[in-house]
Amino acid sequence: MNKSAISLFCLLLMGTLFAQQKESKGKQAFTTAGKKVTVYTTAANTDLRLSPTANLVFAKAAQPLETEISIFVEPQRKFQSLMGIGGAITDASAEVFAKLSKEKQQEFLTAYYDTQKGIGYSLLRTTIHSSDFSSGSYTYIEEGDKDLKTFSIAHDKQFRIPMIKQATQAAGGKIVTYVSPWSPPAFMKSNKQMLKGGTLLPEYYQAWANYYTKFIKAYEKEGMPIWGLTIQNEPMAVQTWESCVFSAEAERDFLKNYLGPTLKKEGLGNKKIIVWDHNRDLMNQRANVIFTDPEASKYAWGMGFHWYETWAGGAPMYDNVAKVHEAFPDKNLIFTEGCIEKFDAQKYQFWPNAERYGASMIHDFNNGTVAWTDWNILLDEKGGPNHVGNFCFAPIHADSQSGALIYTPSYYYIGHFAKFIRPQARRVATASSRSSLISTSFQNADGSMVTVVMNQSDKEVTYNLMIASEKTVTTIPPHSIQTLLY
Repeated sequence: MNKSAISLFCLLLMGTLFAQQKESKGKQAFTTAGKKVTVYTTAANTDLRLSPTANLVFAKAAQPLETEISIFVEPQRKFQSLMGIGGAITDASAEVFAKLSKEKQQEFLTAYYDTQKGIGYSLLRTTIHSSDFSSGSYTYIEEGDKDLKTFSIAHDKQFRIPMIKQATQAAGGKIVTYVSPWSPPAFMKSNKQMLKGGTLLPEYYQAWANYYTKFIKAYEKEGMPIWGLTIQNEPMAVQTWESCVFSAEAERDFLKNYLGPTLKKEGLGNKKIIVWDHNRDLMNQRANVIFTDPEASKYAWGMGFHWYETWAGGAPMYDNVAKVHEAFPDKNLIFTEGCIEKFDAQKYQFWPNAERYGASMIHDFNNGTVAWTDWNILLDEKGGPNHVGNFCFAPIHADSQSGALIYTPSYYYIGHFAKFIRPQARRVATASSRSSLISTSFQNADGSMVTVVMNQSDKEVTYNLMIASEKTVTTIPPHSIQTLLY
């Protein structure tokens, strides 16, 4: 090798080493050195609500004993990125919001969407025409108009659209928004009504696919970008309210032959299509049918799921989420709806309601979920309005008589995630040494680490937070949730 060749080789080698050092510097491994840990706590039978309760530091740790309880975090093992956490603005939420005083409206928007003073919601779901959480059934066309010539979203301009715009502004001018239909118009269905199930008639597959595109374009014309859509809310449920049944094969075929191609043809091919949008119990079968079909799968961004499989008396099927993720790791998982059913004004502060949120969020995130969406963000003192009497809880209720806002523990439990784990955060490996505590961790884009720990037991628990050979020790009250930010 001559001198000039050697010189060139050395220059290339130095350039490569410099680039590697620069890349390494940009992706520095997480370290506990110099880190302080701020602990925020919400606890039953106390006044603690997202309250700072401790400031800790890390110290050298020995091998933990079996008698100790520990949360182990490994920041080098990273998983899915968080898309966002939020809730649904339904007709019901918007109608209740409109009745609030301007001061209470501002308080409400700050509570949900402000990242500093509130819990920083970054995700929003809304409905394509009516759901049960509307004052009545309606569509955007005149009945029988298969050509959609009468299509208009004028109905939504009274309450829903103004609230969505205010929420978006409160969230900093940008929020990820997706939409879901509860039922096609009555004339398109086998039972000739929007309520009580029925199926979409094959002769209206194209008209119904066109309806989604009309809706998305109409909302976007109003200045509300639509990120994605679910094909059908709860496609296996015959409800007393707006509902429509799709078998796995029917949803697959509608997606690949009509909805997917139609969105693409209409210049909406970038919209993310979410299948299933129903409970964890049957999600694996739906994934198997749709995601193994190449033509259908190419249109599907991922799968949405709810938490109501417990209606049959069983426990939540958290493992089914992990099994879909294991079988189809290229598909995204999003929790699209959950709420506490059967409203009871005596249970505004019923702690197990909040613990249901905490347990679901921890398990769902640990099983690969990239986004988590609560149902109605606001309801009245009756758990409505709901035109079929399906009254439920929301994290915040408004008393229409006094004008007061009622914050339930669920609001604070959701806040332990939404406020601190921000969009683009990456989940990192986390495990608990005892079943009394459950936990998840994320690293934000700014490098900060967030560990959420939940104690559903009746006892106070002292535990280690361990990272490599460092640890800090803290105590969590009975029936409480903590966020450790470091």
